Amino acid sequence: MLHPDYLLRQQRLQSYMQEAGIDALVLSSNVALLYVYGQVFAGLAVLLQQGEAHYFVRRPQTQPETSQLHHIRKIEQLPEWLDLKPLRRVALEQDEQSYSDVQRMARIFEGAEIVNATPLLRRARMVKTPLELEQLCQCAAQHVAVYREVPKAYREGMTDRDLQIELERVMRQHGSVGLFRCFGSAMEIFMGSLLAGDNAGTASPYDFALGGAGTTALPLGANGTPLTEGTAVMVDMAGNYGVYYSDLTRTYSVGQLPAEAYRLHELSRQLHREVMQTAGPGSSCAELYTHSLERVTAAGAADYFMGTELQAQFVGHGIGLQINEPPVLTPRSRDVLEPGMVIAFEPKFVLPGVGAVGIENSYLVTETGVENLTPAPEEIIDLRTGLAHA
Repeated sequence: MLHPDYLLRQQRLQSYMQEAGIDALVLSSNVALLYVYGQVFAGLAVLLQQGEAHYFVRRPQTQPETSQLHHIRKIEQLPEWLDLKPLRRVALEQDEQSYSDVQRMARIFEGAEIVNATPLLRRARMVKTPLELEQLCQCAAQHVAVYREVPKAYREGMTDRDLQIELERVMRQHGSVGLFRCFGSAMEIFMGSLLAGDNAGTASPYDFALGGAGTTALPLGANGTPLTEGTAVMVDMAGNYGVYYSDLTRTYSVGQLPAEAYRLHELSRQLHREVMQTAGPGSSCAELYTHSLERVTAAGAADYFMGTELQAQFVGHGIGLQINEPPVLTPRSRDVLEPGMVIAFEPKFVLPGVGAVGIENSYLVTETGVENLTPAPEEIIDLRTGLAHA
């Protein structure tokens, strides 16, 4: 039987469908199927305004028992199981499917108005259900455990890529699935980002908080920078220890950094206390960004905030089945925080000649405030000694 939590998610979607006048919601992406069914399968799910979703599976596999599970060879068989004639408005995942797949699906629902389901799905997933929060918290705990191992993975003479390879090995040993799901066809990343020295200021074509040159095939993150004396090393590796994601960034050093690096790092920590940890239900996402920028500007650090060559115009984002979910803490956002949202807050600074400093935590919005799900040490840790500099 399906876990009751999945039925709760379907009911949430149905309430949005009714609000938008959508008769049927067709789900085909891996993320959407995980959300309503708990498994990835070859096929699709169809959710009507009433009742449990129907699951149409093309390749048999082990699945939870449900009377709504149907085995098909091709999607054109849907009318054998569902009466499609009364459907006047059908939502497809147009931001996730190819043009040809959308056209093929539209022919099955001939006569119905086809609309985009993706905004509705992303809206529904902003507020997590109890099972989602349980899985996300389990992931966050593993994420914190892995970061305790970062100094142990360091050896003299390494490059940033060498250290990232060792951390990826540690991650896999702790249960990482080795996959980093992002929203957007032009968003790619492997198992996270590790930025050392001036590479932290290198612009990337991807819409992450910071870039890095990476490689020609994947222009993001580590690029072979030697980890030499006075280099800041920012570790932003994936929290992918299950179905849901957590987000966590910590800064390390090779020896002593300049005083300005520690000042900016402490400013990031202060922003967490002054902005995110004083937020709660009803807080405006736009105001959280504006407050952060005002605080940074007053400290004379705006030129280094969220990059140098290209400065990101956000300071936080939702997380869940994908690492970049709404709401986004940006000056244009109309969203407000609600209980059950999980937000990654990441005020970061890039200091030329040194590298990136700052921290990122994942926060659960509760009925009364926020809870830090990633309580790892926040000081800059020297990779050579494993100790924080005074």
